Amino acid sequence: MTNLTSVLTQLEQERNRLSSQLEILNNALSALSVKGLSRRGRMSAAGRARIAAAQRARWVKAKGKVVSIAAHKKRKLSGAGIARIRAAQKARWAKWRKAQKSA
Repeated sequence: MTNLTSVLTQLEQERNRLSSQLEILNNALSALSVKGLSRRGRMSAAGRARIAAAQRARWVKAKGKVVSIAAHKKRKLSGAGIARIRAAQKARWAKWRKAQKSA
C-alpha cells in the first residue's frame, strides 16, 4: 500500500509541475501576441476592386456566362470641356469679386 501512495504522490507532484509550466507558457504566449498589429482596413480601394471583380467573374463562370473582369477606365474631359469649365469658374470668381467690392 505504501508503494501505491508513493506513486500517487509522485503523480500529483508531476501534475503540479506540469500545470505550473503550462501557466508559464500561456503567460509567455499572451505577452508575445500583440493585438494592435492586425492588418484590418489596410487594403487599397484598387485591391478591393480587383478582388470584387475576380469574385464576380467566379460567380459568372459558375452560372455559365462570360464576362470580362477588366476595370472600367476613367473618363477624360476633352480640352474644350476643360476650357469651358475654366471660363465658367473665372466668370464666377469675377462676379464674386465684383460683389465684394460693392458691398
